[in-house]
Amino acid sequence: MSGQHELGKQGEDTAEEFLRNKGYEIVQRHYRHGHGEIDIVAKDGDMLVFVEVKTRASDAYGSPIEAITAGKQRQLYNLAQAYLYERKLTDVPCRIDVIGIQFMGGRHEIQHIENAMTFML
Repeated sequence: MSGQHELGKQGEDTAEEFLRNKGYEIVQRHYRHGHGEIDIVAKDGDMLVFVEVKTRASDAYGSPIEAITAGKQRQLYNLAQAYLYERKLTDVPCRIDVIGIQFMGGRHEIQHIENAMTFML
C-alpha cells in the first residue's frame, strides 16, 4: 500500500470515528459507481449524508477542503444520485458533507462542513 493510500485510509478511518462520535450511523464506506467513489454514506437522524473525506499530511498544497473543486462537487452530486437511484430511494432528504483532515506530527485537525450541498431526489 502506498504512503498516500495509507494516509487516505487513515483519514477515512478518523472521519468515520469522528462521525460515529457525533451520533451518525455509518451505512457504507467506499460506494463506487463508474469511475467515482463516495468515501462514506451515513445517516444523521433521517438525513442521508454522503461524505467526502480529504486528508493531507501538510499544508504545502493548501488545506484539504480546498482540494474539493467544482468538478469534484458535481461528481459527488452525480454519485449521490446514482446511489439513490440504485436503491430506489425517493423523497429522502440528503446532503453532502465534506471532512478535511490534516495530520501534523502525531496530531490531527478535523474540519467538518455540513450541508456542503443539500438535495432531494
